[in-house]
Amino acid sequence: MVLSGEKTKEYMKRLLMSRLRILVNNGFYGLLLMHMIFTLDESCKTAATDGKRIFFGPGFLDELSDQELDFVMMHEILHVVLQHCIRGKEFDQELFNVSCDIVVNSNILKSNNMDLQTITLKKYGEAMHKTPNGTEGYEHTAEEVYKMFPRASGKKNLLSLPGSGSPENAASGWDDHTRWSKEGEDDDGASDEKEVWVKRTIDAATAISIRDPSNKQGSVPGFAMRLLKELREPQTDWRSILNAFVQEEIVDYSFTPPDRRFDDSPFFLPDFNDKDTLAKDILFMIDTSGSMSDDMITAAYSEVKGAIDQFDGKLRGWLGFFDCAIFEPKPFANEDELRIIRPAGGGGTSFHIIFKYVSEHMQDNLPVSIIILTDGCAGFPSEKMAMGIPVLWLLNNESVDPPWGKVARITV
Repeated sequence: MVLSGEKTKEYMKRLLMSRLRILVNNGFYGLLLMHMIFTLDESCKTAATDGKRIFFGPGFLDELSDQELDFVMMHEILHVVLQHCIRGKEFDQELFNVSCDIVVNSNILKSNNMDLQTITLKKYGEAMHKTPNGTEGYEHTAEEVYKMFPRASGKKNLLSLPGSGSPENAASGWDDHTRWSKEGEDDDGASDEKEVWVKRTIDAATAISIRDPSNKQGSVPGFAMRLLKELREPQTDWRSILNAFVQEEIVDYSFTPPDRRFDDSPFFLPDFNDKDTLAKDILFMIDTSGSMSDDMITAAYSEVKGAIDQFDGKLRGWLGFFDCAIFEPKPFANEDELRIIRPAGGGGTSFHIIFKYVSEHMQDNLPVSIIILTDGCAGFPSEKMAMGIPVLWLLNNESVDPPWGKVARITV
């Protein structure tokens, strides 16, 4: 049967209305669904995803209430975000599919304040959300859940899982995983796709956490909050170099006695015994030009966060972004303030504009140092443009050597 144009419009309108409801009620999932293509497919008996599209069978849509449809949409997008579509090719597929569903359903359940009705389809019952050992799936990865199954486990053992729902759901499930690709997960394309979804997840979690920093609503799943919190670990060499740079160029304090909180650290840090001693008025500028990949920008942003963590609230200054134009630096005094400063840019690169901006707009409160995080792919200005302000070039490669200033390097 071929769907009429009017019927197709009716179905698509329903899918878009579901996405709109999710944006209002579960913003994290709604923002991520904005990146997906919705497709009606009569060969799909229920719902499925291939990592780029979400497929719906028209008959399945007819069976679903609005609340049930919202659950299905959230279920499919989490499979994509968690990269289930390209993981687990070395595992028994039936058990791995079940493991993925447990993790996804449990995360959705937690985002909905553990209301079981939000993960229930009347035809299939309550969706599986607990692991074989009785814990909630949101506490684990799909691989961890998979390893909890006895190796001799078959369909009959799935029926005894806590939160397994009806026998029909436990045995086969409504979610069609046959469109998942287990091939080529190590090629460049798949790797790029993973990074794209990591960035999208961070962006969505950041947007929602700004509205609700404590995440009291539980709308951002735990895995996304951890990703947002961790970003990525700052580079050891850079942190060590920053110590020396701050000591030499910014504040006049002694490394004797050392701060005893860092006795087990590889860094020999000064002791901030004087409550008024601050490493302040540092201008951080992050290159967001077209030659900087999302990974590079994330790494640079993470280094600033690492510097704030390292100096335990004693680091103050401004964070700005630049390409061929300056995006006005914003002040920060702690990590919370840093998080609300978002990258902008994407054009060409000019280092000259940084120093021009400082000269024209910061004369009343000049930075005591300027730290520029970049790939160095631009012409360097003359040193006199820095007006005697110490400059540290933080480069993400080994191929560029600035003609002046101090240099540190990070790897991405």
